[in-house]
Amino acid sequence: MGEFGRLYEQQYAVALFNKVRLDIEGGGGPQPQLLHRKIPLENKSIFSGSLFQYVEENKKWRNRFLFVPDSYNINYYENKVSHDRRLRPKGTINCAGYKVLTSIEQYLDLISNSLPAKVGSSPFLKFATQFPLILWHPYARHYYFCVVTEKEQLKWHAVLQDCVRHANDGLSEENKVQTPAFTDSVRHYRQAQGHYGTWEMMCGVPSQILANLVMEDLLSELRELISPCLKGKLHERQKTWILISDAVYSLVQEQCQTQYETVLQKCEAARSSLEASIRTDMDQIITSKEHVTNKIKAVVLPKAEKLLKVSIQPYISSILDALMESTSQGFSEVRDLFFRELVDMSKNTLNEGTKETVAQHMEKISMLAFHPVKMHSCYEKVEHLSLEGLQQRFDVSSPSVFVQRAQILMREQMDNAVYTFEQILHQSLESQGTEELCKTIQRCQDRVIKKFDYDSSTVRKRFFREALLQIFIPYMLKQLSPSCASELPRFQELIFEDFSSFILVENIFEEVVLHSVMKDIMMAVKEAAVQRRHNLYRDSIVLSNSDPSLHLLGEHPSIDWAREHGGAQEKVDGAGEDKKRRVKQVVSMIQVEDFPVLPNESCIEVPGNGDIPETDKEEGEKDGDGENSDATASLDQKGFAGLSDGSVLKEEEAKAEEQVKEIPLEVESATENASALEEKDKGEDSQSVLEEQQPPPSSQEGSEKVLLPVPPPKEMPSGATEMAPESPAEVTADSFPPPPHDDSGFQSPTSEVAEAEEEMQVAPLPAEEHIEVKETSTAVAPEAEAKTIDSGTRETSD
Repeated sequence: MGEFGRLYEQQYAVALFNKVRLDIEGGGGPQPQLLHRKIPLENKSIFSGSLFQYVEENKKWRNRFLFVPDSYNINYYENKVSHDRRLRPKGTINCAGYKVLTSIEQYLDLISNSLPAKVGSSPFLKFATQFPLILWHPYARHYYFCVVTEKEQLKWHAVLQDCVRHANDGLSEENKVQTPAFTDSVRHYRQAQGHYGTWEMMCGVPSQILANLVMEDLLSELRELISPCLKGKLHERQKTWILISDAVYSLVQEQCQTQYETVLQKCEAARSSLEASIRTDMDQIITSKEHVTNKIKAVVLPKAEKLLKVSIQPYISSILDALMESTSQGFSEVRDLFFRELVDMSKNTLNEGTKETVAQHMEKISMLAFHPVKMHSCYEKVEHLSLEGLQQRFDVSSPSVFVQRAQILMREQMDNAVYTFEQILHQSLESQGTEELCKTIQRCQDRVIKKFDYDSSTVRKRFFREALLQIFIPYMLKQLSPSCASELPRFQELIFEDFSSFILVENIFEEVVLHSVMKDIMMAVKEAAVQRRHNLYRDSIVLSNSDPSLHLLGEHPSIDWAREHGGAQEKVDGAGEDKKRRVKQVVSMIQVEDFPVLPNESCIEVPGNGDIPETDKEEGEKDGDGENSDATASLDQKGFAGLSDGSVLKEEEAKAEEQVKEIPLEVESATENASALEEKDKGEDSQSVLEEQQPPPSSQEGSEKVLLPVPPPKEMPSGATEMAPESPAEVTADSFPPPPHDDSGFQSPTSEVAEAEEEMQVAPLPAEEHIEVKETSTAVAPEAEAKTIDSGTRETSD
């Protein structure tokens, strides 16, 4: 921590200089077209529910209530009553650095490296059910949960993965001084220790990252010191080691937090004087830095260009293709999911024709980006990213760093698209009545998807450039440092002492290496934009002023659709203070059918460690992952903890089956609609109608239908709707053909920017596409109509 403090003080002054210079000179780049929500999860929570947790103290499984707020930290309570009474939770889990596991085999593979002794195939604890959920951390305490059904396991796994993804996102980019100073200091410290390349444990708050940095070196020494002292059977030693590691990690984190705060306060106290010096001598500092840069270039560039030609250029295109394929699939799935939700809303609105119907669907869509279960189909596309064969060459520890970053960008783009649609639709509804609601929705939808296509292209190209730099720069520094490091100190003499705080030769050396490879990376990304399969716009297409009126809506807060158009105003006003403070939940709770609810005090006895054999023979009971276990294990060997749907064929069959079910439209009588709304308002954790009735179109649904058949409920849920026989003929999927991808970015660049802007405007859909959609939809509509008529006749006969 003493060495880190010295590095941080140096990098803080450099970061402050870069920030002030950027403020004065300004930064370029394309402007985003979509609006950005400032506080996305205001008055929202992610998920809550009950499951079993293993309590280490008494070796029992207890029923616990877990609550995931907007911070994505997991709070667990004794029971739901304790949460409702606003008591303090029994514990809180910060998921930074954790992995979510759904089988015992995955867990045993990870902990086998904790101790030198071999770990047996049998676990050191017995799970209460066959659907486990394990939170594993290389240094901190492990958490063991289990649920009753596979459906619960899938939903909890998606939620826990989202918590890990959010916590691993890194430090906020909004802080232009502290964040780059911290990350550069950590990188220089690791490079001094001989560790180059990406680092999986660069996650969490600064104190966690620093504790990971300490434990990286301390753990091996600690293991050699403590392992000989551990007594008992293998399982007992393994459990004891995990507890010792967690205790040491907590102590290290406390000391890192204290020392980091001390260094930060010292730097912040000197900030005003440093900034005054920078603004006074800005021109002289820039001139001095350019002079030193030219001197270093003369020494470093020849070596860098030789290394670049031999070891980097042959691999740029192959790595870029691997990054582009899975990432573009993920963003395309985001676009399709957004479009499907809006088409679903349009179809139901055409039948109802009221603003209340629109409000009900917008309540569901408004938090679509933060619904981990619905977004899973998008996230899993990126989890197929593989850099196999290149990891050893370029010292890439795991693709998970790039996978999680791409998933965060996908979530941001989805939320930006939803928020922009929300604001445009709300403005349109205020200026007109209920007539032609569907045309209004479709106009807003086409307008937003055009902007999403442009923004997603810009975001992906920036992500590709950053990922390639993260792969190549550490490798080049590792190869060039032995020959160049000895020559760098003499360049420090060329810097005036007054400017030495803001100009560091180590940073200039890295900048020279970066610029040497940047031209090849930019060229590779630019050439990829020409290929239609990647759906990237050319850089020459600029939409900076294509819709200036839209940005006037950017300062507006999120819209409470239920309060404004949903008819719930009177109920909310009369519900009391406790009702007003209740937060809305993004993911609906799980209702387990045909399963007795255990009392809150219930616990399940588990055998002691002495009763568990230490043989490597397989136990009689299995982990219960079914057909998915093999696919999941193979993914985790590549560094993932995601779910697998088994095969593409199953996914397509599930989607086709779901499409048939979604064709019937929702038409309710006035009394049924009122009762459904009333029941929905009474339910504390209930969600939108379609969320419970129609699960998200993802591979999870496919695996639910194939692997775990759920018996149909005896009576329709309160939110379910009945279908009139004539409604399928009224609307089919061809009424809402998907807007075509704008391929103008793939044509030759226009000579006038005005022509490019005009190209990007919403145009009427070509007639050929209407015909194509009709051909595909007519094959489904008769089935849906027949199915609906049968259900209607059955109900009449009943």
